[in-house]
Amino acid sequence: MALKESTMLALGTQMPDFVLPDVCTQTMISPESFQEKAALLVMFICCHCPYVVHVQDELTRLGRDYERKGLGILGISSNDITEYPADAPIRLQEMAERLGWQFPYCYDETQDVAKAFTAACTPDFFVFDRQRHLVYRGQLDSSRPGNGAPVDGQDLRTALDAVLAGAPVGRQQRPSVGCNIKWKRGNDPEYA
Repeated sequence: MALKESTMLALGTQMPDFVLPDVCTQTMISPESFQEKAALLVMFICCHCPYVVHVQDELTRLGRDYERKGLGILGISSNDITEYPADAPIRLQEMAERLGWQFPYCYDETQDVAKAFTAACTPDFFVFDRQRHLVYRGQLDSSRPGNGAPVDGQDLRTALDAVLAGAPVGRQQRPSVGCNIKWKRGNDPEYA
């Protein structure tokens, strides 16, 4: 397990375009799938990462708490499933169903979407406003496996509440920390 921080993509960046299959419904998901939403949360997550496992119940609560507030939510897994079969689409589907997620959970087979977002770790969170400009990228909260801090989503929830209220999101944002995205051989953007 290689510990990695978010790259902290520049605030104001326009959301990259993408089309990915939802592992539960096989529906193709794109930014247009969320055009009626006031904001969009994109989460790079997976099944096997202990940092994602540590926060997965809070991701379920986030989905439930914000589903009627105008927030679109999307989970994406970009890990290489040849080396990490625990993150294969069927395992992602099982995870989403077990946790009761109502938001799409997509598999980024080519890893092009992760590269376009400059996603670096799992979990990695990106919040876009109605115009799909980046207003938050960083940690869910200060909790990490074993540190005893509560898993309450405080940092991300504060940003979501602000953007949904039409208020500015604070610019002091702390990077997320987790396992590095499991890049396919020769696909790691740091070494491209």
